[in-house]
Amino acid sequence: MNALHDDRPPRGRGAQSTRFLVLYALAAAGGAASYAPFLSILLPLQVNAQWGAEGVRVLSYCAFTGAVAASISNIVVGWLSDLTGSRQGWIVGGLILSSVLLLSMRFAENVPTLLAMIVVWQIGLNMMLNPLMAMAGDHIPDEQKGMLGGMLALSPAVGALVGALVTIPGFADAGLRATLITAITALLIVPLLAFGRPVAIPALVTPVAADTASGTLPPLITGHAVRRMWLSRLLIQIGEATMFAFLLMWFISLDHTLTESFTARLFTVVLFAAVPLAMAVGQWSDRAGKPFMPLVVLSGIAACGMLTIALSTTPTGGAIGYVIFGLSAGVFLALHSGQTLRILPRPQTRGRDLGLFNLTNTVPSLIMPWLTLALVPLFGFGTLFMILAGLCAIACVLLATIRGKATA
Repeated sequence: MNALHDDRPPRGRGAQSTRFLVLYALAAAGGAASYAPFLSILLPLQVNAQWGAEGVRVLSYCAFTGAVAASISNIVVGWLSDLTGSRQGWIVGGLILSSVLLLSMRFAENVPTLLAMIVVWQIGLNMMLNPLMAMAGDHIPDEQKGMLGGMLALSPAVGALVGALVTIPGFADAGLRATLITAITALLIVPLLAFGRPVAIPALVTPVAADTASGTLPPLITGHAVRRMWLSRLLIQIGEATMFAFLLMWFISLDHTLTESFTARLFTVVLFAAVPLAMAVGQWSDRAGKPFMPLVVLSGIAACGMLTIALSTTPTGGAIGYVIFGLSAGVFLALHSGQTLRILPRPQTRGRDLGLFNLTNTVPSLIMPWLTLALVPLFGFGTLFMILAGLCAIACVLLATIRGKATA
């Protein structure tokens, strides 16, 4: 029987259907496809074409404004979806709003208009993304959170693939590129909404009273665990964001003959290699009943990879270090997303709480440029990477010391 059409839970009572898991993974990948190609390729190209020498400044304004809008809107929309008790309506509305804004972005003729459109686009985007993530918490039990995290590793790889597709030379102009992105996003997300039909698991959505939560929840679901999970992800994300922004610049400082193609291929290989690795590790954590142990190990490996980069003096050594860091960090972030749903204390505030966790995705974009500007001109990239290795090591310690046997 085709697994996609098999509604039977893959394991014991309370497990979610294979069809829902597969459709959810595709929808999450659609979420990444909705923003990654635009932010990494289409927007920089548009800004450079319209504002030339001022492009860097304008793109910095866009990045800062977008990060602030994303941070606020994700929390607000999550809170509203909790109040309404519905996720699907918000996802549909966000899909429509973000698609319309993406298609209209190329018509912005001045910086204030572009910034305003980015703010509205971010609102629509987070109307879609936050309830989509909360939907996983509503329907996927703890026993399948590792598998969920592994499947989420597909998202950044699909985002990169869509970006590569729409930028094939001679394939599409700016307008068609945006149209293709919105079409691919819809094709990946709509099937979940139309055909998902998840198995109902009432325990996942049963409200928990705030004043009795501390006495009735498992040991892992405590403020202690939540704070450590939040901060550990933030620390790893700072390293990830810095690598994404400055790896090419560092490679060129080692060898000026290197081009962006070298870094692009390296990014692509790491993103796709992380997918099967994350799925294997996630499934192992489910079977072994050790949901947090992989996070401890992976953050430690990420620290070693970043340290390798810091000590490297050749592009080859740097590439080896980045593969170690990129793979471990990529798998960490995917599995962390799944296990975060395990430690959020109250189902009735799941969307809002996920919005607060989403700050770990947006705040690094605000921290990373200032950290780099403060360190690199005076001490060089090596010092920056040593500090990032230290942040990864701190994340490892935070996770290893969660009370309630987080690694068990």
